[in-house]
Amino acid sequence: MTDQHASGVKVPDDLAQVGFVFGAYGVAGWVRIRPFSEDADALLKVKTWWLDKPALHDVDVQQVKLHGGDVVARLVGVTDRNVAEALKGAAVFIPQSRFPALSDDEFYWTDLIGLEVENQQGEHLGKVTDMMSNGPQSILRITPGEVEAQERLIPFVDAFIIKVDKEAKKIIVDWGLDY
Repeated sequence: MTDQHASGVKVPDDLAQVGFVFGAYGVAGWVRIRPFSEDADALLKVKTWWLDKPALHDVDVQQVKLHGGDVVARLVGVTDRNVAEALKGAAVFIPQSRFPALSDDEFYWTDLIGLEVENQQGEHLGKVTDMMSNGPQSILRITPGEVEAQERLIPFVDAFIIKVDKEAKKIIVDWGLDY
């Protein structure tokens, strides 16, 4: 993503999807964002987002706040409910370089997607292709390499996650092939 947007702003190379617009909020043009993170720190702190509707473009954030489990925001140029509704379904991206710093034992979902997963016996379980939340914890969605093997869902909790090695692009888990 190194193209330039029509406004002349270069598209960052490290854009990561952090949520999506799922509707308008109120009548004054605010949008409701469903974040992929429970605390939504990046959405709350970064003042320029990228939306992919109608085409990838940058948008400045005038105001933003948490509302229930969602984020509501007033964006420059979004002046009424109709304009906000037209953004429904748009993916919301933020450059990873702008994400708030994490402690050593914390990870953004985008850091985990694409990592290979092995158990402690060295058996390959597959690759993290998606993440989801069931409320109390995040869950790794593991897609195996073999056609006949089934997808695995592994809770991202200390009981099952032994080590995340971003350098080696691998996660070691306490999880059997027959689970």
